[in-house]
Amino acid sequence: MVEKGYAAITIREIVSVAGTGLGSFYEYFASKEDLARVCLHLRSKALLLDMRAAVAAHAGRPLVQIVDAVIDAQLEAHRAQPLAWGAHYLLERHLSGPEAYRKMYDRFVAEWVGVLDAAIDLSPDCQKKEVARVCQTIIYGLFAHLHIGTGGRPDLQALSRQLRAALHGYLKGVA
Repeated sequence: MVEKGYAAITIREIVSVAGTGLGSFYEYFASKEDLARVCLHLRSKALLLDMRAAVAAHAGRPLVQIVDAVIDAQLEAHRAQPLAWGAHYLLERHLSGPEAYRKMYDRFVAEWVGVLDAAIDLSPDCQKKEVARVCQTIIYGLFAHLHIGTGGRPDLQALSRQLRAALHGYLKGVA
């Protein structure tokens, strides 16, 4: 998909790369769009699991340390295949209707609530769901824009600095 783009790929090409037949493809998927949605879901789920693991490994620490662990986990997940992540974010925009997008976004917001809950130094006045939504908006926006906007050549060091500055600065005032 990275080389040709989603629209140009045929189901025959997909089954050829997968080493399967058309019948097997249609046994599991009704269309190319169904396969793409499953791929989007699985990649997003992997990001959620990486985030959850980072939080579990750093629970009971100061919020800034947990946030840094989440940032590091997300950077690591994106490092190996930057072109594929750019295609992922573009395809997500193409295929995700408002309800599907909201549902996945809410899963990430729930994980950010978990980040806040795991911190030892969270203010009792913290509006967790609101803060979590802003954190997800920051991290998702920067990752998606970088991977779409750089043609597959993201500067992950710059992204790391930007994420830390944005999230630490925001959280300092609200959490």
